[in-house]
Amino acid sequence: MSTRESTQRARPTRERILDAADHLLRTIGLARTTTKEIAREAGCSEAALYKHFSGKEEIFVRVLHDRLPRLNPLLSELAQDPGERGLERNLTEIAEHAALFYEQSVPIAASLFAEPVLKRRHFEGVRELGAGPRTPLVALAAYLRAERARGAVRSDADVDAAAALLLGACSQRAFLYDFAAGERPDQPLADFVRGLVSTLLHGLAPR
Repeated sequence: MSTRESTQRARPTRERILDAADHLLRTIGLARTTTKEIAREAGCSEAALYKHFSGKEEIFVRVLHDRLPRLNPLLSELAQDPGERGLERNLTEIAEHAALFYEQSVPIAASLFAEPVLKRRHFEGVRELGAGPRTPLVALAAYLRAERARGAVRSDADVDAAAALLLGACSQRAFLYDFAAGERPDQPLADFVRGLVSTLLHGLAPR
């Protein structure tokens, strides 16, 4: 056994499962990643896998939550407590995390769109776990409502539309560059985020 394999097997089983799922999701896609493949990659039995997770959908949700840029945790924290850093700084951090999150998650989930039955079953399972693609959208709108209640956002601002615009722009950016076989965007991430946040603030900030 190699040193790398020995080190991997020394990790807790749950972490090995998430490591294996993360690797497989990135290399062969969500549609082809089965619990059997994950267990084989993690060096454990399928029975051991089900001791830690209810199924592939829960593993997928945990990989998104734990191993990708922390978009959902950040949004949940801000929705509960916007803090004192200000709207512009918070939106900038959200946009940065969202752009990186979708850049990594879009290629993982893209393979599902070639398998309609599997896609429906997967998203039904994810929804049962209280997750899904709308989760960050709902959380961002909740954060903007908290800022509106504090007076940092105009009282007549459509926070649902603002949330959709920000996250939609980030996910479209990821889709376009994944579709172009990984071609890097001409516009640096910092410039993209700055322009996006500046545009949103024109519609959100109190007059």
